[in-house]
Amino acid sequence: MKVSNETKIGALTAISVTLLILGFNFLKGRTMFKTGFFVYTKYSNAKKLMTSNAVFINGFEVGRVYEIETEGSNLGSLIVTIKFDETYNIPDNSVASIEGNLLGSPSLNIRLGNSSKYLKSGDTIASAESKDMFDDISSKIDPVTAQLKLTMLSLDSVLRNINSIFDPNTKGNLQSIFANLNKATAGIVTSTASLQKLLNTETGALAGSLNNVNSFTKNLADNNDRIDSVLANLQTTTKNLSKADIDGAVNQLKAFITKLNDVMTKFNSQDGTLGALINNKELYNSINNTVRSLNTLADDLRVHPKRYVNISVFGKKDKGDYLTAPLKDSSNSSPKK
Repeated sequence: MKVSNETKIGALTAISVTLLILGFNFLKGRTMFKTGFFVYTKYSNAKKLMTSNAVFINGFEVGRVYEIETEGSNLGSLIVTIKFDETYNIPDNSVASIEGNLLGSPSLNIRLGNSSKYLKSGDTIASAESKDMFDDISSKIDPVTAQLKLTMLSLDSVLRNINSIFDPNTKGNLQSIFANLNKATAGIVTSTASLQKLLNTETGALAGSLNNVNSFTKNLADNNDRIDSVLANLQTTTKNLSKADIDGAVNQLKAFITKLNDVMTKFNSQDGTLGALINNKELYNSINNTVRSLNTLADDLRVHPKRYVNISVFGKKDKGDYLTAPLKDSSNSSPKK
């Protein structure tokens, strides 16, 4: 039997279309016959989840989204079919959540539970409505936006109050204040230049002071041996002083002062001879008269020596008048003949 070319072309076209459909479904993660390990879950919002999106457990890809369909005509209840690559032991209290991806398609992430019972093919896994990155950002930005609006309203009110307060006179005063601030700034600049000049490492006064300090420290370093000698002598002196019997010397000085006080007490008292001589005026007068008589006798002896000593054989005794008082200037008077 001879097959016509038209039949061959039709059969080839049908086979090609079939292979194309099978290949497309294979790339989407779907097979011609629904066989394998399937699990179902429900969401109210698929968050742009599509078939063939990956399914992860602990960051490991375990399957793909096989199908997404509505529960009847209710668009608020979406049934997501998950096809696993192999049969895994997934606890029946595990939770599947949709996680968004900023750079790619969203994916399903299954957080394993702690139950000892495992899901079977055809069971339903619990779902959780997780917030993606944009939802988190929106939830954080919305309060900030509301607060910013309130702040802008408050700022507008403050600016209105400022405009109502700042009359032309006040604005003129503000201009004067800014002018004074400019002058103060200029003064600060001048002071900074002066300070820079002061801190100049070559010509500044501080540099001169530091040079003097360096010279002083250099002199100290040059005379270090002399300073050590002086300190050694000072240490020797202090050591000798520490060994000296200062307490004994002080005690002797105290005893001497005590005796001196006793002597001074006797000087002030009239009981002793020296005290009576110093304090008794009658004794003083008697001694003064005795000294005066002795002076008179000495002057008389000097003026009339023949009256007392006669060494001449033929001479006669001087019988002149006796002196009754000392001569005023006995050193210049000549003896009487």
